[in-house]
Amino acid sequence: MVIDDEEGLRLMMLQALRQRGYEVVGASGGTAGVELARKESPELIICDVNMPVMNGYQTLQAIRDHPATANTSVILMTGQAGNAGMRQGMELGADDYLPKPFSTAGLYAAVEARVKKIQALRAEAEKKLADLRDNISLMLPHELRTPLNGILAYGDILQSDAASLQPGEIAEMGQVIAESGRRLHHLIENFLIYAQIEILQGDSQKVAALRKGRTHQTAQLIQQHAIQQAGAAGRAGDLLAAEVADLPLAIAENYLCKIVDELVHNAFKFSQAGSLVRVALAADGNEAVLTIADGGRGLDPEHIRKVGAYMQFERKFHEQQGLGLGLTIARRLVEVHGGSLVLHSERTQGTTVTVKIPLAPAA
Repeated sequence: MVIDDEEGLRLMMLQALRQRGYEVVGASGGTAGVELARKESPELIICDVNMPVMNGYQTLQAIRDHPATANTSVILMTGQAGNAGMRQGMELGADDYLPKPFSTAGLYAAVEARVKKIQALRAEAEKKLADLRDNISLMLPHELRTPLNGILAYGDILQSDAASLQPGEIAEMGQVIAESGRRLHHLIENFLIYAQIEILQGDSQKVAALRKGRTHQTAQLIQQHAIQQAGAAGRAGDLLAAEVADLPLAIAENYLCKIVDELVHNAFKFSQAGSLVRVALAADGNEAVLTIADGGRGLDPEHIRKVGAYMQFERKFHEQQGLGLGLTIARRLVEVHGGSLVLHSERTQGTTVTVKIPLAPAA
């Protein structure tokens, strides 16, 4: 799409790009361009800076503010591409500048460079989607069947042989059914949360609203959930969570709890009984640093680089259950709130997860 109030230049660019094989549309100003972009969803927009009513910077801002065009590549063109103007455009999310006057060859070069980057990003996204699809198709059926088998098998026994079963046997079967049901519930919940986060990341308005969440009484909340995970693992005595500062965080309570639950759960899951799991929270400038460290078997650097949803390492050697979604969900939740999650691990030395979350600004 070409947005320019100068009709002669706009028509020349449209004709030149069509001759190059591109499908193009044009708009005579920022307001019309923004409306048309939301309707047509172009892959690339070339927009003039100096236009009446709505200039190029305002047009770019409107493009970035709408979910339908937030990720569209934009090239700004201007005859006054000074440092201040270029900085303003880049801060608003411009992908490139095309200085006026330009030749047809210069136009082609700028467009083709952006198209190559768009194609590369698309190819990467398609590969990730294919990997995700493959992992889901391979692992999801197994992970759903395992708890379902326990529920269905013991349910059938209770239905057909209830009269001949002892109370202790019934209680044991009920416990297996309950545990299988909780595991299935956790699996479905994580799957849905992961899908929601992936969709959410493309909506800047929802991300901005999400970042308005706040957590106070942080120490009590983190310690409470860490204790729950330790108890669920049968390792209450292996938890060390005394050094948790009470810091106001720029994240909603339910998301913080989810992060703590998944990371502490993993720490107990991949370490031996009798080894400590340490949970701590401290301030570092404008951020809070949450660390969760275990003394488990650890991961190789190559494994850490490949951490992603639905990935499990050395499954044939270590028969741990789960889709591997917990760590990815924690990372996505942290990143969408403007923070970071880093893994440091060594073989036989354990794993430390370091999470940085922005502190909530003072009221």
